[in-house]
Amino acid sequence: MLERKEIRCDLCVIGGGIAGICAAVSAAREGSTVVLMHERPVLGGNASSEIRMWICGARGKDNKETGILEEIFLENAYRNPTKNFAIWDTVLYEIVKRERNITLLLNCTCMDAVTEEGDFADGRTVRIKSVCGYQMTTQKFFDVTADFFADCSGDSILAPLTGASFRIGRESKQEFGENIRLEESDSMTMGMSCLIQGRETHGEVEYTPPAFATPLTAENFIGRDPDLYKETENFWYLELGGDRDSVGDTEEIRDELVSLAAGTWDYVKNKSDGKAANWDLDFLGFLPGKRESRRMMGEYIVTERDISANRVFEDEVAYGGWPLDDHLPGGFFIKGAYWSSLEVDPPYSIPYRALYSKNVENLFFAGRNISMTHTAMSSMRVMATCGLLGEAVGRAATLCVKYRLAPHGVYKERLTELQESLLKGDCFLPSKKRKIGAACLASELNAPDLLRNGEDRAHRIYGTTDESAQYIAKEGEEIIYRFDKGRVNEVHIVFSSDLANRPLATRANVRLDAPLHHLPTTLVKDFAVYGELEGKRKELLSVENNRKRCHHINVGEEFDSLILVPKKGRSDDRSIPVISFDFV
Repeated sequence: MLERKEIRCDLCVIGGGIAGICAAVSAAREGSTVVLMHERPVLGGNASSEIRMWICGARGKDNKETGILEEIFLENAYRNPTKNFAIWDTVLYEIVKRERNITLLLNCTCMDAVTEEGDFADGRTVRIKSVCGYQMTTQKFFDVTADFFADCSGDSILAPLTGASFRIGRESKQEFGENIRLEESDSMTMGMSCLIQGRETHGEVEYTPPAFATPLTAENFIGRDPDLYKETENFWYLELGGDRDSVGDTEEIRDELVSLAAGTWDYVKNKSDGKAANWDLDFLGFLPGKRESRRMMGEYIVTERDISANRVFEDEVAYGGWPLDDHLPGGFFIKGAYWSSLEVDPPYSIPYRALYSKNVENLFFAGRNISMTHTAMSSMRVMATCGLLGEAVGRAATLCVKYRLAPHGVYKERLTELQESLLKGDCFLPSKKRKIGAACLASELNAPDLLRNGEDRAHRIYGTTDESAQYIAKEGEEIIYRFDKGRVNEVHIVFSSDLANRPLATRANVRLDAPLHHLPTTLVKDFAVYGELEGKRKELLSVENNRKRCHHINVGEEFDSLILVPKKGRSDDRSIPVISFDFV
């Protein structure tokens, strides 16, 4: 018999894509013990080197996602100037591995679950006791017992394993009153893609297609126009399978996608305009990137109406802003329009109640499988949005552990605490501001009050202008709070990482003249924070070669002054934008 190992934890996260990474890391940082089970050898899911889709999110320069995602983006900008996928994989791996509270199980497929039925909290009838994963590299089974589980697998593997309520396919317009054309519901989904990437060389490179390559002509690319010199040309339209079983038929669809990808490169190299003569095939994916499959059912189902009307939810824990970007099930071989895209008014609100099961007591979910309609999913499925959902789930799970609550209990009793935790972690919530301590507001500050307004964005989200939302400090300048002697519990600092101009983290194709990636010049390089009591100064934090936008410092000491010193900047004029500096 094969060996079995048992692990006990607070939270077990299934799926190590962007949502799963953010869920695991956020929970671990808040003190929960976490097992992250992922069936692939590398983390990142659709963003990994195995699939190579870049991370998209809310449209608009003011709406870029922060929190753990921004940490990842900035670390990648520092370590990965060529936007190399091999280095990108290591950035994702490192952010998980450096968390001591996370046990990472790679190459481990969740294949079974043990549940119990009963009369549980908030009317739930099922509770998950443990899950079983098989790790192909070690040929071991891992039985993971946890208080809470988060399905971030995309395909919602815990739905069939636990009996969690789910949906698949497209709703009719009558069911939720959505502004769509579909008269009758069906089981169709958006398709999946195997992407290709090219690399420009200094000389001509020949390409001989394999025998299985799909023969393609210019007619197949009407309205598509492949252009390797365009930064966003990643051949996303090589899409099939939405008219079949998006889980059960994946292997068959993969074979067709690989043939289609090889045929596309043959067309680009040998049958089109000749501009690709010096290009080599750098990557052809054999693992399909999936857009849609099972969607879990929670206490609330987000609809197209919620998004289009920009409804603000009291239990807002994340936001979206990608268009309602619905791909037709037939994919690549549809004649005429094969997708529709309706712009939304970003950022729109996403409620906490869509992130936990309506019938399984201790089940969260985050990613493209949350509780939403097909049409709402066409916007919320993008990975930056999924990352925000993951971070919200990780922090909510920790509150469940801390207060011995079920997920719905957090909604009833600890919602404000969850939202404040997200804001402290630099997660933007469109309808919320961070609460500033009374002592901070009453203190003497030798800089503009905008540093203590609870607004951690430097743009027009809150109705302010670019110029009035950040303070431009000079190198070595001391920004000082003076107050009556008192206890300082936390200090919150946000610098500018130039969110409005954030580039893509990875590349679709590699041109010879491709610019190098770098940290934003607005981001402070070296800084220090001090507490002072009766003239005696104590260093609370000193950072050199800073690569983070937000620093939230736990203090717990008495002072009568707090001092922030931006020591060194990255811009030519060494100016250092500071967005927030406050304390509780």
